[in-house]
Amino acid sequence: MVFKIRIWLWSTNVKSLESVTSQIKDIAEKTGVRIRGPIPLPTKRLEVPIFKLPHGEGSKYWEHWELRVHKRMIDLEADERVLRRLMRIQVPHDVYIEIKQITR
Repeated sequence: MVFKIRIWLWSTNVKSLESVTSQIKDIAEKTGVRIRGPIPLPTKRLEVPIFKLPHGEGSKYWEHWELRVHKRMIDLEADERVLRRLMRIQVPHDVYIEIKQITR
């Protein structure tokens, strides 16, 4: 039985994200399943401005902290053996994965 699967990946570390997507892509190529992606999705940029007061003399200023969340999406037409291989991928702690079955 063939399933249509959508894999969402997101991380703040681009290198870790690319390594996981390349592992998924290698599994798809070795097993011969149809793959669409990895499709880069827009990067979410979270900015936090912090007002810094001077202690003593000096001027007031704002510090800006930024966090970027990079996302990828992959569509697969996979069977059970491919799903088992996907579940064995070593995922770094800073990469998050969501796997959903797409209804036809």
